[in-house]
Amino acid sequence: MPVTLLQLVIAYLVISIGIGLFAATKVHNARDYINAGRNLPMSVVFAMVFATWFGAETVLGNSGAFLKGGASELISDPIGAGVCLIFFGLIFARPLYRMNLLTLGDFFRRRYNRGTELVLSVCIVISYLGWVSAQITALGLVFELLSGGVVSREAGMIIGSAVVLLYTLFGGMWSVAVTTFVQMIVIILGLLYITWSANDMAGGFAPVIKHAIGAGKFNISFSLSRETFAWIALFFTMALGSIPQQDVFQRINSSKNERTAVWGTTLGGVFYVIFALVPIYLAYTALIIDPVMVETLSAADEKMQTIMPTLVMSHMSFASQVIFFGALLSVIMSTASGTLLAPSVTFSENVLRGFYPKMDDRQFLWATRVTVVVFTVIVTLYAVMTDTSIHKMVVNAYRITLAAALVPLVAGIFWKRANNLGAALSVGMGLAFWFIAEILVHIGILSDILEPQMYGFFASIVGMALGVTFGPPPPQKMNPNMGQQAEASA
Repeated sequence: MPVTLLQLVIAYLVISIGIGLFAATKVHNARDYINAGRNLPMSVVFAMVFATWFGAETVLGNSGAFLKGGASELISDPIGAGVCLIFFGLIFARPLYRMNLLTLGDFFRRRYNRGTELVLSVCIVISYLGWVSAQITALGLVFELLSGGVVSREAGMIIGSAVVLLYTLFGGMWSVAVTTFVQMIVIILGLLYITWSANDMAGGFAPVIKHAIGAGKFNISFSLSRETFAWIALFFTMALGSIPQQDVFQRINSSKNERTAVWGTTLGGVFYVIFALVPIYLAYTALIIDPVMVETLSAADEKMQTIMPTLVMSHMSFASQVIFFGALLSVIMSTASGTLLAPSVTFSENVLRGFYPKMDDRQFLWATRVTVVVFTVIVTLYAVMTDTSIHKMVVNAYRITLAAALVPLVAGIFWKRANNLGAALSVGMGLAFWFIAEILVHIGILSDILEPQMYGFFASIVGMALGVTFGPPPPQKMNPNMGQQAEASA
């Protein structure tokens, strides 16, 4: 009996689970679980940062968006996402690494107060709902395609989330690190091989690029129009709104030293922008190889996500299919595992622990694992119920952090006069103006020429300025080594 593609994929999933569970043997306490004991070398940090963003939206979402709208659709991802990682590495990694924190929520508590920590930690957790759901949706899509519809997309989502949950639950950041390093190798080699095969079928690199230029895919026009302002808002939302995120912070904080934190993050971001062009190019070859298929699937956003898998299934050999789906699953799982862990850690450390401060290390570790399970259930249910495309799920994820969390983070690190009143007004005004703008735009009272989250972002800046102007100065200057001193005293 010949081995089927689905059987080989299942075998790969079992191997991934085994690798993750093996890495879990390194977890001896909560710090091992959350930041791998700060022992990760440059190569692993580089791989994890690259895989932070190289997920379902990069392979399936962005490629479909490019086919539909051209280069302008790439402003949020990969351009905005790559800029975020580079900014984080060059500007934020060094001061945050020196503080020796567990989470970004810890920063908000130490720099401001418990109230700021609680509100912003909840905002950060909420922001992950769409991003993780996008990965779960993609896993369901893969299982549906591989089984020829025998496994429904909803059932595939449940199976996929259970696989990622299994090794993330026990190994935490150690499992994320080790599996991601292996998966990155599969991603790079697999996608390069498939792109090389598709390139030959499409007639070569030059004809593909010439076709894209002729179709106007690289045309970007700037004018005082709604489209231009929306384009700018997408960039700001992804490039800046994703900076105050636990998963990016967790990767730099797991580094074995400061240099690794800075350059592992920066180089990972640069490589992400470059390599994210590979699946976009691969998807465009489909337009030359099978234009009828692309036209049929382009009729709906949900179907556009299947163009690349359909191309491989319809026009490539069995070996190529194995390589492609192995790489695709690696892409999705590497992102999903990290994005399941990050909000769960934030909730347990900065929300739950504040109400139960006497938890010992063992209790906190188990509380975090329970939170991972609960969050997995929530995002899986959301993915099953929503019909939003993968690309839109990811783009919408960072509206709340742009409006509420970015300004308190930047001011807290780089502005000595930033105080508690400034943080409170920044968060409150940012959330209020964003939420009100969302409602007014939805009912047609406010023009949608400016995206609602941008109102929140500008209001957040004003709030911080007002607080600093009229509020008392902060009680003490934030010491970059405060975190290490606090840990030593504990």
